[in-house]
Amino acid sequence: MFNSTKAPKLKTVFLTILLLGIVCLCAQGQSAYRVDGTVMDSETNSPLEFANASILTPSDSSLVAGSTSDANGAFSIAANPGTYILKVQFISYAPRFRRITLSESNPVVNVGPVTLSPDSEILSEVVVTGQKDQMQLELDKRIFNVSANLQNVASNASEILDNLPSVSVDVEGNVSLRGNSNVRILVNGKPSGLVGISSPDALRQLQGDMIERIEIITNPSARYDAEGSAGIINIILKKEREHGLNGSFVLNTGYPQNFGFSTNLNYRKGRFNVFGSYGINYRENPGGGFNDRISRDTLFTFIENDRLRTGTSYNYRFGTDFTINDKNMITFSVMSRISDEDNFTDITYFDRTASRGLINNTLRKESQEEADNNLEYQVNYKRDFKGNGHELTAQFQYRDNSESQLSAIDSANLLLDSPLELYQRSSTEELDRNVLMQVDYVYPFKKGQKFEAGYRGTLREIANDYIVEQVDGAGNFFPLVNFSNKFTYNEDVHALYSIYENKMVKWGYQVGLRVEQTNITTFQRETNDTNHKDYLNAFPSAFITYNLDNMRTLQASYSRRLSRPRFWFLNPFSSYSDPRSIRTGNTDLNPEYTDSYELGLLNNLKKSSFYLGGYYRYSTGVIDRIQTSVDGINTVSTPRNIGIENAYGIEANFTTDPTDWLNLNGNANFYRAVTKGRYNDIVLDRDTYTARFRLNSKIKIKKVDFQISGNYMAPEKQTQGTRKSLYYMDLGANKDVLKGKGTINLSVRDLFNSRKYRGTTITNNFTESSKFQWRSRQIRLSFSYRLNQKKKRERGGQREDDFDEEEF
Repeated sequence: MFNSTKAPKLKTVFLTILLLGIVCLCAQGQSAYRVDGTVMDSETNSPLEFANASILTPSDSSLVAGSTSDANGAFSIAANPGTYILKVQFISYAPRFRRITLSESNPVVNVGPVTLSPDSEILSEVVVTGQKDQMQLELDKRIFNVSANLQNVASNASEILDNLPSVSVDVEGNVSLRGNSNVRILVNGKPSGLVGISSPDALRQLQGDMIERIEIITNPSARYDAEGSAGIINIILKKEREHGLNGSFVLNTGYPQNFGFSTNLNYRKGRFNVFGSYGINYRENPGGGFNDRISRDTLFTFIENDRLRTGTSYNYRFGTDFTINDKNMITFSVMSRISDEDNFTDITYFDRTASRGLINNTLRKESQEEADNNLEYQVNYKRDFKGNGHELTAQFQYRDNSESQLSAIDSANLLLDSPLELYQRSSTEELDRNVLMQVDYVYPFKKGQKFEAGYRGTLREIANDYIVEQVDGAGNFFPLVNFSNKFTYNEDVHALYSIYENKMVKWGYQVGLRVEQTNITTFQRETNDTNHKDYLNAFPSAFITYNLDNMRTLQASYSRRLSRPRFWFLNPFSSYSDPRSIRTGNTDLNPEYTDSYELGLLNNLKKSSFYLGGYYRYSTGVIDRIQTSVDGINTVSTPRNIGIENAYGIEANFTTDPTDWLNLNGNANFYRAVTKGRYNDIVLDRDTYTARFRLNSKIKIKKVDFQISGNYMAPEKQTQGTRKSLYYMDLGANKDVLKGKGTINLSVRDLFNSRKYRGTTITNNFTESSKFQWRSRQIRLSFSYRLNQKKKRERGGQREDDFDEEEF
């Protein structure tokens, strides 16, 4: 049994052992010297992300070290003392060169803003054959260029997330990170209606062709929302930076039925940049499973579930950047997601006595119509001040989302051969309105030192009107009082944060503090019950980095996080699809708090990157769904605050290019969780070990790229049972056509149709085994066409042997 009073000692022991283990792998490197700078567009004075900065030897132009610019255009290159040539370049821009010298008296050279000008001749002649690496490792996050993964073509956001290391999506679409479902999902760094209101279905309707990359931040700084104890998943949508008119078009088909079209267009000239995207998709997802339940050794129930989810979704995005002058820029954008679904579920019940005699055989047939409408407006403003990186940004966002569901439920007694008759019906109307206001200020006041501060306020109001009706003997419908309710939820969160950062020659550190005031009010119409939750919390964060040498960096980090109860965890009336397995909410839930520690080593080699790290999370007020049953036949699942949890893990990521025709990348996550919980007289303790492995290989044979990926999730003990192992394999292949302007892609997801969630549940009144498959094996074929646009280049730019020595 785990004693919470020992947590601080265990934290110290864990981090000390892990630090010694990693340091033993490393040798003390030479003194680190650094070149810093920022890459800017000469016409718009906006930063250029993914620009390539390299330092070369003056004698033969050979590559010494390199880096790429971040979203703010900033880059930093570590090197030994000496005199070099700095080369800064970006596709379709003329390169810039500068001689620099690193010495004991001048260990850090800041070249300031490096302005690049578009080169029409380069743009018309350049041919780039590389693509971005699928996985890029950075100190505070991992970046996944999802468009480089062949299996992601014609996929939705939920499928793409489930294909990422350390991320898993369960049968209901809930996303978890490193085994923890309390993860915050953002779009372009902000909350968005594109990820849904009260259910995870919206991720299945967001088309993957709109997504440029996904960032996974396991230990966020004070700059980010404190929400999400497991971390943050940030979905970055596509937005081109090229001059003139350019874009792409994607047409896809598949089996089971999957038809879609999407386009991304961008026009940039002078001070204006206009961007837009559109996508339409129709898909069918057949699935199903069973529950085999034993109630007190007297009743044996087998529940067979077959379902078909069909629907059409539309995604729109439009916006414009306007550079007012060389110091001010403003961006307007609007996004919309509209979907219409028709879902069908057949549930068949087989009830048998202890002697296995069949006493009941009932068919419950549900037809559901669902409509979602999401609209989002956003205005961004950026002001640059004198000095590199000195800026003020402001954002305003308004979201108006609505969801509606209408269900008709027929029932038939198969033992009596009775016909299907309308038995029940239900309807749900849900509205979600959000306002976000944010201001951030960054002030670099000394070389390597920076101060940040900001404010974020979010105002959210959700209204849910849910009613279930049943037919009486006269054929009239009457409401089921215990399952009908109007529920409203109001949440106001105001936050202030500040960060101090200091980058030295070998060391660097960052400390931050975020303070959030949360006010939550819920109201139930049926019970006339109002519930208030008000709390003020401080969330510190700290990061320390140490450059062992030019290729290896050690980092330790800490942050405090919280997970507020989700809306559908609070809504007391949430589901009646299966009357034998009812899911409800709990308005009295409190937040879950987590202290998160990480220590890791990042090793960048010439053709490889490797990350090895350990993490520890201490959580209080842990939220878990608890299943109970009064009669052993009908179960009710309700979220509860059950106790504390200590989670330990070791994670390794790697990516390597052993040859020109082969790329390998993989992830391994070993995880242990010790939970000490209780609800009423139910003991909810667990001590579980589990792991997840993912290996991906990309092979180029002549002019065709092939990709094979495999995933394995080890079994995991839960508070009321066990989740069994899960494994699956995906295949993909593509070929460029039309002189590189088009690409044909073929992919197969879940090749062996083995992706089935299996588990057991054990309570005082019943035991149950279950298996469920959300979607069966899928085959997809797509065609992409690029307009005035080359295939995406490698993020790191050209390789060493790609430099043109004639330029020197």
